[in-house]
Amino acid sequence: MSPRKPWRLAGALAAALVLASACGSGSGGSGGSGKTRTFAADNGSVTIPADPKRVVATGYAVPVLIEAGAALVGISSWKRGLPMMTAEDRAAYDELTKIAGETAAETNYEAIAKAKPDLIVIGVPKPVLGDLDMKRLESIAPVVAIGPSVPSAWRDLSRRQSDAAGRLQNFENRKAAYEKKAAEIKAKYKDALAGLKFGHVGGYGEASSGTFQREFTGSWGTNIATDVGATYYGQVKKKTGGSGDVSEMPSIEELPESLGDADVITYTLQADGTPGASVKYVLDSKLWKNLPAVKAGKAYGLRYTEAATYASAIKTLEAIDQALAPLLKK
Repeated sequence: MSPRKPWRLAGALAAALVLASACGSGSGGSGGSGKTRTFAADNGSVTIPADPKRVVATGYAVPVLIEAGAALVGISSWKRGLPMMTAEDRAAYDELTKIAGETAAETNYEAIAKAKPDLIVIGVPKPVLGDLDMKRLESIAPVVAIGPSVPSAWRDLSRRQSDAAGRLQNFENRKAAYEKKAAEIKAKYKDALAGLKFGHVGGYGEASSGTFQREFTGSWGTNIATDVGATYYGQVKKKTGGSGDVSEMPSIEELPESLGDADVITYTLQADGTPGASVKYVLDSKLWKNLPAVKAGKAYGLRYTEAATYASAIKTLEAIDQALAPLLKK
């Protein structure tokens, strides 16, 4: 998905969100011995190697499977995630053959075939699977596909991606490191965050349309902060599915109504620490400057809110810790 388009915008999401995985069951064993297992994916029950030796991954599966040490032979480009990669993972990313661009439309079927994969891990929302030539992909290798729901679903989706690639243990190690870090920060802020109502301004608003993005629990800007004890109040006025269940696009005139009761407001920053155009539009508004939380000096920018792997989410945790530090001061 484009990092500047919300999940509920299915068309834009379809093009760029290529996030893959599958849930496995059945016999275990080695791919070299020809053993297989069955995965239940959006494209049905798929028979895949129990231990894949040549994996192609696209979209959000790219950082997940790089981190998990999967046997990758080809990946799509994933420029939006580069700022969140470790130096080691970035080096691996740079060395891997690119078989697709940033969007589903940029899938290079010839390049995928040339990579001779024994498993293709690819995913888009169910409604958008039609944008891919699935039959062509399936003629090359088994394909597992599963689409996203709400942004916070990256936890389960990344686990299933790793499982499909036969690297579940590696994934569990990363997960454990994240949970340890989150628990430490949560303990650190336990008293400071108690009773506070948080609100969040996301990065997907449209300044040209006079709207901003209000994110609630389970959305991009909130789901990791929730792990350290932040409580985001409220809910969308009308659930529309996907990210539309956890975020909405009010007009800028609705800013006081939407965030007027917040004790603390967080807002999305780009990887370089600056606000994107849609967030800057909000920050420059007189209505923003008059919000109680802003006037009280309790508005904080958060970096790396689009993390979708446990390793990258550790960077998000560190950014949250840094941003909320003023709340620890008496």
